[in-house]
Amino acid sequence: MQWQTRITQLLGIEHPFICSGMTYVSNAELAAAVSNAGGLGLIQIGHLKPDEARAEIRKARTLTDKPFGVGLALMMPGATENAEVALVEKVPVINFSLGKGDWLCQRAHAYGGKVIATVVNAKHAQAAERAGADALIVTGHEAAAHGGDVTTLVLVPAIRRVSTLPIIAAGGLADGAALPAILALGGDAVAMGTRWAMTVESPLHENTRQVVLKKSVHDTIYTSNFDGMPCRIMKTPTGQAVSKKPLTPWRACWEALKVMRAQHRPWSELFSTIRQEGLLAAIKLAYFGAAVERIRVAILDGDQTRGVQLIGQAQGLIDDVPSCAALMQRLLDEATQAHRHVLSCAPSSKQVEVRSA
Repeated sequence: MQWQTRITQLLGIEHPFICSGMTYVSNAELAAAVSNAGGLGLIQIGHLKPDEARAEIRKARTLTDKPFGVGLALMMPGATENAEVALVEKVPVINFSLGKGDWLCQRAHAYGGKVIATVVNAKHAQAAERAGADALIVTGHEAAAHGGDVTTLVLVPAIRRVSTLPIIAAGGLADGAALPAILALGGDAVAMGTRWAMTVESPLHENTRQVVLKKSVHDTIYTSNFDGMPCRIMKTPTGQAVSKKPLTPWRACWEALKVMRAQHRPWSELFSTIRQEGLLAAIKLAYFGAAVERIRVAILDGDQTRGVQLIGQAQGLIDDVPSCAALMQRLLDEATQAHRHVLSCAPSSKQVEVRSA
């Protein structure tokens, strides 16, 4: 069964399944593997330096001739420079969040690129549509990292009421049955993060993969104390510890300075940011710096004692680590089976007449 939606038509992809941009997880290899399987892979470049972002984009082009994209949060220090790299490289799809993206839409549209805005409420969805976004990733409460306050199955129809843009649903989705469910609610595609992170091509450390396989849907924590914004992380002793104590600006600066010292980076970088971009940007950088090293350690080193794993509630629905190609075929099969199940439950014409009487 072939699933064609407004998203497959808009992005020029075969299947309406997207791999979300995940810090330290969504690299060129994973993005290319998802795109080669017929979906859309996103490279998360928000945590990279511009030269690193450019290298990942160019690497993806050596691994796939299919459409792929990049993701970044516009509020993060350095986001403008990374966005500029993506625009100069003419990346087919740019996914932005946490910021005003009208300029990004204009620049991308000039070379035929498409722009997807990640939103968590109706107000942001309407703003993104006015800014010129081509589609929305609607991220519900169940998602890893920065999902919204409202669950996916409520948020999707709520945003459909106020926006005409194609909707990609994200948050708590880990199998193909999610596709017909989201289509029924007015969506056009499904984005998954945690499920694609648990694939052969993902850089997720084997130790962390084994931890994920043992976790249930209940083993996550939603807290504002990790990186300064409401964020969903894995429930571990370290995750519980960081969620108990608020991350104040001063503590964030101290933690960021310790990270810079461990990476042999001069502290003058932080003071330079204050001079060039102001105190608010420097504080944002400090919050990011305080959290990003813990994220890196959990994902790439597999150390859940020092690290903190961003993870969605969908972790409890995952029990294997397939290749991206195998997972895509499974998603399509599950979507077809779910569709057939719905059709088998549909009322007959006679039943409809009785109910209408």
